Amino acid sequence: MKSARPAGFLLLVTAVVLAANGRVWADPGGVQTSRPNARVLPLPKGDDVFHFVIYGDRTGAAPGGIAVLKQAVRETNLLDPDLVMTVGDLVQGYNATAEWLPEMREFRSIMDGLRMPWYPVAGNHDIYWRGPDRPAGQHEQNYEKYFGPLWYWFRHKNAAFIVLYSDEGDAKGRKGWRSPEQNRMSATQLAWLKSTLEKTRDAEHVFVFLHHPRWIQDRYVGANWDAVHALLKTPGNVRAVFAGHIHRQRSDGPRDGIEYLTLAVVGGRLPFSAPGTGWLNQFNVVTVRKGRVSYASLPVGAVYDPKELNEEHREELGLLMAMQPEHGAPIDVTPKLTPVGEYRLVFSNPTKRPIEVTLDTSEFDRAWWLTPAHEHATIAPGEKGEFRFRYARIPRGEMRPPVFAVDVAYLAKTQRVELPTRHLPAHIRVRGLDAAWWSGAPDQALRIEDDRSALRVPSGALALPDGPFTVEARVKLTEIPKRAGVVSKAERSGFGLFLYDGKPSFEVHLDGKYVRAKAKQPIAPGHWHSLAGVFDGKEVRIYLDGELVGKRAGSGKRTRNPLPVYVGADPDKRGAANSGLPGWIDEVRISNVARYEGKSYSPAPRFVPDEATLLLLHLNRRVGPLYPDHSSRRGHAVSSGKVGLQPVK
Repeated sequence: MKSARPAGFLLLVTAVVLAANGRVWADPGGVQTSRPNARVLPLPKGDDVFHFVIYGDRTGAAPGGIAVLKQAVRETNLLDPDLVMTVGDLVQGYNATAEWLPEMREFRSIMDGLRMPWYPVAGNHDIYWRGPDRPAGQHEQNYEKYFGPLWYWFRHKNAAFIVLYSDEGDAKGRKGWRSPEQNRMSATQLAWLKSTLEKTRDAEHVFVFLHHPRWIQDRYVGANWDAVHALLKTPGNVRAVFAGHIHRQRSDGPRDGIEYLTLAVVGGRLPFSAPGTGWLNQFNVVTVRKGRVSYASLPVGAVYDPKELNEEHREELGLLMAMQPEHGAPIDVTPKLTPVGEYRLVFSNPTKRPIEVTLDTSEFDRAWWLTPAHEHATIAPGEKGEFRFRYARIPRGEMRPPVFAVDVAYLAKTQRVELPTRHLPAHIRVRGLDAAWWSGAPDQALRIEDDRSALRVPSGALALPDGPFTVEARVKLTEIPKRAGVVSKAERSGFGLFLYDGKPSFEVHLDGKYVRAKAKQPIAPGHWHSLAGVFDGKEVRIYLDGELVGKRAGSGKRTRNPLPVYVGADPDKRGAANSGLPGWIDEVRISNVARYEGKSYSPAPRFVPDEATLLLLHLNRRVGPLYPDHSSRRGHAVSSGKVGLQPVK
């Protein structure tokens, strides 16, 4: 049995052999190289090829559908096909001439932005008349005057394109698809189709377009599509039939070698959008070769100009990824109070292009009531967008804060860049915690479940001035981490108490660089250890279980950042938790004094707040989602990820 070899195989072998002598075979048909022992590569396809694009329905949706059409035109120009076809429903229609004409002009003005010819197909929205003085044929005369013939055909290269009209109506001029008479193609059009198929027998490929997918028998009762199909299959060169109307992608072929394909929409109405279900904004790309036709569906928004992804574009997206809103007054929570009020969020656009911000409140604790459930705003460069929500909570179950699902889209020149959805919890403030609440608390500690979980304290809650300060915590490891944040606000700035390969380290960013004090020995897993990092204005020190284990001279102004303080992790540049601590953490305190000066001290099992205390988390009780701060600042921490309280062992 002979093995198949790619075209040009012998030529390529010759090229490689000659390359062994330091020469390159100069025949332009071969793959040229000076490498003698490489695998022989096949030649690219050399047959003629062209592409065309097909748009689905544009109508039935809100005015935002026009924006989708504009996006599709921009993306089609990037693909640069030979031509663009449609499958009808170009204008909203269902009106009289006075309203129909502006809709026609709007659609044509957008489509005329294509750098290649485009061809219309008449749909029910384009034809049906609503209002007085309805003319015979309804909008057919308007359509043919401003769009083109109701049925027609043309050639392109080795293919022919046939457009049919599926809204002729019944013998009384009534149009629709509710009765069998209205679903039938007229004898006049059938005769024209038969004649056209005779004229196009010499084409290698024939493609047919109409609005209603009349081959779906349960939808179009009484349709005479069998007669149409009989005409289409006779020449043997009809490759596919394309339709729209149902607003969902669907394949009903092949049938006698003919693909039957229904497109979704380009700006039309959708019950929801999910590409795998066929409900989406999309257009089809058809590739035509000698002996073969290929089909592909592209969601609108999936095609972009790679030249647009330059350094400025990258920096703009980085600004958006790091964008944090301003929160208004927090939601007040007490052990007994049912919160009611208004919550306010303000987003500032840090980029040079417009952005779209959408907030959704539908996916959170159902004990909360928020209105509106969905808010959307387009924010101009340098401007602000404000969102306000009324809230109340039913007093049931464990309380968690309302969570806003935040979707941000960057409106670039030729594309709409959608960033990943972020989930933003509302800020909550605890009140009514008296001395009796703090006393007699169970002996518990915070358990951290993975390396992206921690407690989060908003940056504004910790007003740490320049000068001396101390960061303390008790930890118990389940394993030795490569890198773990204990208490950190570090990201090329700030400060952090860390473990590197289990070795304690305290670092402060002073005058543009980190000053680090590091221990030489790791701590042992399975045991509680006290850590303290001290900066006294001249030196950075790290203490382990009350003993000085590392120091480094350093002074200067501390570099600040707007990132949160993480307990049990480290913030990245976007403010998300990473480098989580594997184990438990307890008794976290940040003070605006250098508490320890000598080589040793006796660690306290439980801290007591004083005037120098800026944050004190005992981590043995919580109120709803909050881990209360015992300092006078009340900079309460909120959980981020998989964390919880467990009895101390």
